[in-house]
Amino acid sequence: ANALLARGPRFRLDAEVIRDQALAAGGVLLNKIGGPGVKPYQPAGLWKAVGYTGSNTQTFSQDYGKALFRRSIYTFIKRTAPSPSMSLFNAPNRESCVVARERTNTPLQALALMNDPQYIDAARHLAIRTANHGKTLDERIAYLSRILLARPLSGDDLAVMKSSYQAFEKSYQKDAAAAKALSGEGLQSPENKMNPVELASWIMLSNQMLNLDEVINKN
Repeated sequence: ANALLARGPRFRLDAEVIRDQALAAGGVLLNKIGGPGVKPYQPAGLWKAVGYTGSNTQTFSQDYGKALFRRSIYTFIKRTAPSPSMSLFNAPNRESCVVARERTNTPLQALALMNDPQYIDAARHLAIRTANHGKTLDERIAYLSRILLARPLSGDDLAVMKSSYQAFEKSYQKDAAAAKALSGEGLQSPENKMNPVELASWIMLSNQMLNLDEVINKN
């Protein structure tokens, strides 16, 4: 009857699960099993200070295309310079065996989820996916809620989401350049018929919901 699992302790999801969940929500997570490690988004020049001359890992060379959407278990890890995004969420650096991971909650985690290109890219795919399901604002927000929360929103929550979308839309109507820049964020730009203001507004709302406590925590 799921009596025990339904009452398990609340904890933040692991780094890999948070990233994979965001990509899966956007409908772009690649479920291919096996293959070489991949190098998704990472700050430029991260390996420069710790790279050995002549080493094949002296310089970080980012992958493109579908490699950006492989499950996190296939992410290439350089032990002397692990992915900052993963480290923020307590992913081990493979220097030693880790039996139980630490679970911290810091402002840097929220900043990463709101600003890291990988999560912005995932939010953009989720925004396009949402916009293709339903014609009204209420229908689209309800679809977004089903994907991320697996439940309908309450009246108050729905009002907050609608207000947020309208605020984003109003802001981007005044700053078309910002809307256009956000719409093109990331290396994967799927074809869509949404105008930049609408797409940017849905990206921000999707990103906002991806940051909800209920989404990044097992409750």
